[in-house]
Amino acid sequence: METKNLLNVKINGISYKVPKGSTILKACKEAGVDVPTLCFMEEVSQNASCGICVVEVKGGKSLIRSCITEVFENMEISTNSIKVREARKMNLELILANHPNDCLNCLRNQNCELQTMAANMGIKEGRFVRTKPMDLIDSSSLSITRDPNKCILCKRCVNVCANTQTVYAIDIINRGLKSKVAPYMDKGIGNVACTNCGQCALVCPTGAITEVDNTSEVWNDLQNTDKVVLVQTAPAIRVAIGEAMGMDEGALVTGKMVSALRKMGFNKVFDTNFTADLTIMEEGHELIKRLTKGGTLPMITSCSPGWIKFVEHFFPDQVDHLSSCKSPQQMFGALAKTYYAEKMHIDPRKISVVSIMPCTAKKYEAKRPEMMGGYDYWKAKMNLGEDDKFYDIDHVLTTRELARMFKEAGINFAGLPEEEFDSPLGASTGAAVIFGATGGVMEAAVRTAYEVVVGKPLPSLDLKVVRGFEGIKEAELDLNGTKVRVAVAHTLKNARTLLEQIEKGESPYHFIEVMTCPGGCLGGGGQPIPTTWAIRQKRADSIYAEDRNKGLRKSHENPEVQTLYSEFLKEPLGHLSHELLHTEYTKRGYFV
Repeated sequence: METKNLLNVKINGISYKVPKGSTILKACKEAGVDVPTLCFMEEVSQNASCGICVVEVKGGKSLIRSCITEVFENMEISTNSIKVREARKMNLELILANHPNDCLNCLRNQNCELQTMAANMGIKEGRFVRTKPMDLIDSSSLSITRDPNKCILCKRCVNVCANTQTVYAIDIINRGLKSKVAPYMDKGIGNVACTNCGQCALVCPTGAITEVDNTSEVWNDLQNTDKVVLVQTAPAIRVAIGEAMGMDEGALVTGKMVSALRKMGFNKVFDTNFTADLTIMEEGHELIKRLTKGGTLPMITSCSPGWIKFVEHFFPDQVDHLSSCKSPQQMFGALAKTYYAEKMHIDPRKISVVSIMPCTAKKYEAKRPEMMGGYDYWKAKMNLGEDDKFYDIDHVLTTRELARMFKEAGINFAGLPEEEFDSPLGASTGAAVIFGATGGVMEAAVRTAYEVVVGKPLPSLDLKVVRGFEGIKEAELDLNGTKVRVAVAHTLKNARTLLEQIEKGESPYHFIEVMTCPGGCLGGGGQPIPTTWAIRQKRADSIYAEDRNKGLRKSHENPEVQTLYSEFLKEPLGHLSHELLHTEYTKRGYFV
């Protein structure tokens, strides 16, 4: 960097050169000096609301909040003077005065920034009394729980919802001691246009927003001898559950995860990657049909339930652009309670299907009324009535919930042997694995669609042009003389850009992939906390490594998917596929 773009500063008496335009917080970080923060989160929130990051600047009349103040030439900064330490401690004590003293019962216990900071600052007792009235816990959502009593008004959740997702489901309401984060008109979060993405829970520094905890229901099913309990694991779990169990960030632990799930007592351990391959078969043929026989274009992928709900709420007139394919989670549930139940001679009502997902929105998706394919299949055959209704997916656990269950079961995760998934719903290809990263669904679809149309494999299976964390990526493919333009977007902010193009009639694309969360599923709202961009990259690296090491890397090569079609479904887009694997969407509007 040129000298003219550097400034001379002193931090705790030591001279440094820092980039012009740096905040004090950033300058201190680059100098290796730790300044504590609560409300600040890079690329998410810079509110200066908590007052924890204050520093002393020579010549200043008062302490300065380092997260929003830029350095200037010859600035002299003190980050650990008595005045600074006392101010930080008092600010934190004032926050703690209105915080419940229930750490042992909190889902964020031992993984809470507020708890850690109180310990680091040596706070052992509270000097101040509570000034805010206790509020009701918001349990209106199937996906996330809000406890306003644990909120410290850092606005991280508000900012990620507004700026990363452009959903604006929550904001600060009221003033003074009555200030709090709440949905529109202080309705429950389940009663407004929330997409259930869970990014608010991922950035929350306390336990004010958490996933709905379904672990007790799963334990009950595992201990019920009348139940046949099946589990499926999404591709992004294998690169995240390890770090939740104390291993390296992004550790690829597929075999250990399978072993741990068996130890917990699941009757069969299956892989959502199986139905990810199946999704490519159905979705790829759907795209080819729309391109060759006429249909709504661009066609947009439908694997991400937060994205689906976003379209239903904010762009209801564009639901026809969505692929009619159910997500891999829901395809698995429908097949588990039809094909698998029939093949194994099990009453589908005795099967409990548990999904392990990186995504809080999957909890909502599992309880959509459209997701009862198994019941519809058996209704006439078994003379089932309304009281016999069952969903295809019984329970959804996030990565965080699964980690808690592993720990509760006393499983020594790092020491487990590598084991394989069960059959016939456990085989998968590399194409399915990369579903976990943004661009993965597109890349997997192209591997199959290109071969189906052109009659030969892609020159290179690694479609690197759609990889990476750029907000919107695009490419052009030649399918036997037909030019197909594709786009990939992650976060709902970037998805909104593409939908607005369609709305204006300006979209140049034929096929679009959208993932709700930053980085795709590997950055899902149910993943381990913290999830930073550096951690997302490590998870992505592991996902692509598993793809490279797979013997089969194209979805149509999956032998168990081929058997499924020959024995049961017959053909992609066939009658039974339509009944079990495809769905329709709801035009909700803002307040439905």
